[in-house]
Amino acid sequence: MSGEKLGNAGALGLCAFGATTILLMLHNNGIFGMSTMIFAMGLFYGGLVQFCVGMMEWRGGNTFGTVAFTSFGAFWISFCFMLMLPNFGFEGPEEVAVGWYMLIWTIFTFSMFIGTLRISRALQVVFGLGSLGFFFLAMHGLTGIAAMGSIGAVVGVLLGSAALYTGVAEVLNEVYGRVVLPTGPMGQKKEAKPQATGSAKS
Repeated sequence: MSGEKLGNAGALGLCAFGATTILLMLHNNGIFGMSTMIFAMGLFYGGLVQFCVGMMEWRGGNTFGTVAFTSFGAFWISFCFMLMLPNFGFEGPEEVAVGWYMLIWTIFTFSMFIGTLRISRALQVVFGLGSLGFFFLAMHGLTGIAAMGSIGAVVGVLLGSAALYTGVAEVLNEVYGRVVLPTGPMGQKKEAKPQATGSAKS
């Protein structure tokens, strides 16, 4: 039905991306080791849930949300499988290959960042930090410089926090019907005022 009210699936996608990213980056910062907890979180909340959110955004006619959430959902699933498959006899990727993998995601995330310039400040922060995080992780894989990975891990925590904040903000702002947590909407361009008939000089 054309008048059907749909929920904000994007808020769920941002929470899923944010929480999963924070956990992985805390591991990268040496807070705890790699475990099945990260794989489970990545496959289901970061992966499956975000993929479903992308499909829901398609249902709502949101091309940006469809592409972004479906892609990042698939990223988490592919990333977890990349780490898991060597346990089943498959050859793991070389560090340089992982660097190229992250570089492709850097380019994609930056492309999505350009789209956020028409949406909100909060999403600009999320995709801007995402671009930087992927870039540093890519440079770590391509150059082998440990500092690049360390910087990427710190940026990743900030990225996850920004995404989680934005998702929660969208939920609370809708529930309370007012701005509880600001996200800085850009707003639409003002339409040009029509000139009065006959006011133009000949």
